[in-house]
Amino acid sequence: MKQSFLLFFSMILAFSLFSQTPETRKKQYNLSNNLAISGYDPVAYFTAKKAIKGKSTYSVTEKSVTYYFSSKENLEAFQKNPSAYEPEYGGWCAYAMGATGEKVPVDPETFKIVNNKLYLFYNRFFNNTLKDWNKDEANLKSKADIAWKKFIN
Repeated sequence: MKQSFLLFFSMILAFSLFSQTPETRKKQYNLSNNLAISGYDPVAYFTAKKAIKGKSTYSVTEKSVTYYFSSKENLEAFQKNPSAYEPEYGGWCAYAMGATGEKVPVDPETFKIVNNKLYLFYNRFFNNTLKDWNKDEANLKSKADIAWKKFIN
């Protein structure tokens, strides 16, 4: 009986540590007008290899984060496997996450796909952080993975 109680308590504790409320998830994501990726289609980065604006007629809300898609086919692909298309680090700048551990807005048209993961970058005022990311990608990615944990825990 005592072991069952401890197992049950451990499971409840683990679930509460790893579950996210809708409001928590919204705070983690880089949202513009309540849209992920400023309304760009997350699937198009992989299929068309470019940033394409989505349409409100093709939208889905995944765990309180809303995405737009450029086609019904892309929306359906996303619905089958959202985690395959969602941007890393909640859509914040991958370079900044690795370099300083900060959430920095992005230019949705500045991106890179690495190992089937979407990374977005800041690109304004003659500062394209994708170029800096490419110079030290392995190190910056490792640091970004660690830094991101403080935002999702």
